[in-house]
Amino acid sequence: MAHKISLINMKGGVGKSTLAVNLAWHFSAYTSWLKKVLVIDLDPQFNASQYLLGPDKYLKHVVTKEKPTVYHVFERYSPEFKGIDLDKAIKNITENQSGGKIDLLPAQLELAYTLKNPSDKARNLKEFIDTVESEYDVIIIDCSPTDSMLTEAAYLCTDHVLIPVRPEYLSSIGLPLLYRSILDFKEKYKKHPIEIAGVVFNATDDYSPEENKSKKNVKEVCKNLDIKIFKKEISFSRSYPKGARENAPIFRTSYARYDRSQEFLNFTEEFAKEVGIS
Repeated sequence: MAHKISLINMKGGVGKSTLAVNLAWHFSAYTSWLKKVLVIDLDPQFNASQYLLGPDKYLKHVVTKEKPTVYHVFERYSPEFKGIDLDKAIKNITENQSGGKIDLLPAQLELAYTLKNPSDKARNLKEFIDTVESEYDVIIIDCSPTDSMLTEAAYLCTDHVLIPVRPEYLSSIGLPLLYRSILDFKEKYKKHPIEIAGVVFNATDDYSPEENKSKKNVKEVCKNLDIKIFKKEISFSRSYPKGARENAPIFRTSYARYDRSQEFLNFTEEFAKEVGIS
């Protein structure tokens, strides 16, 4: 079975999509892993989809071609989409001769419409993933920063939750809400295993004393909730948005600093060990 990981924080702007995409690239490309990875974009803003495909390819291969996306997975039983071929929903992004690859189940803006009538749709994603899971080693789900039917759908497909936190004012505001959301889910689905892998400090910049105060606040909340904080942090770098424009991970972004690339690799290794990805 694939390792299924959701990146969630109930606060936006913490770099979930950037982290999700770069984790996918590391797991697929580095010889330490060479995994077959599926990225699922569960955010109506579809940032992960554009990061992996680029705006032009996204428009050409998703919107213009009117190919199915995760939106159609949720709406699969709607009369409007009766008979739609969901096998065409997954797009290949990259594949190497050593066996690693990245596939994408993209999102589109219309995914927000699903939230207007969410009844009995949360299980649709799991039903779909159950049909393709055997083809992958790792499944990474990039979630939207709200507690909704999409969140429940992600939980149903998740083994471990990774929480990116940007150490700034109000950085811990989403942690208690997320923790409560997972407890409520566990109460509703008692047989479904889901665990919080931990918090990673993302986009750190050593701006003292504000960053230190924020980190201290997050650490206090995590201690009270018994949530692990990863030792390896990911520093702010302009190479990440540049990489999004180039459709490239940090280790292939032009002129990216070696220490920033190595930093993300170090975190990936720590995270992989925590969740059992060998």
